[in-house]
Amino acid sequence: MEDLTLKQLTKLIIEQAKQKGFGTKPDEINVAEKIALIHSEISEAFEAYRKNNLDGKDGFKEELGDAVQRILHLCGVMDVDIKKEILKKLDFNKERNWNWKEMNETHN
Repeated sequence: MEDLTLKQLTKLIIEQAKQKGFGTKPDEINVAEKIALIHSEISEAFEAYRKNNLDGKDGFKEELGDAVQRILHLCGVMDVDIKKEILKKLDFNKERNWNWKEMNETHN
C-alpha cells in the first residue's frame, strides 16, 4: 500500500466512508462542515507542532494525515481530481512571484 496514487487513496477513503456511514455523495454531506473539519485538523497539527509532539497519538504527523484524509474524502465526494488540480497549481506557481516585503511571513 506504500505507492498508492492520490486517486487510489481517495477510493479507499470513500470506501471507508461508506462502511462508517459518512456521506459519499454531494447531497449526503455539508461542504461547509467538511471544510471546517479540515481546518480543525490543521489547527490540531499546529498545536501538536507547538508542543513539539511530532510523532504518535495526536502528534503533528498524525494530524496532517487526518487533514489530508478529510481533504481526499471531500475530493472524492465532490469528484475533484486533486492530482490534476495540484499539478495545475504547481505549473502556475513556476512563474509566480511573491512580494515578501508585503507578506507577514518568514522567507529564506
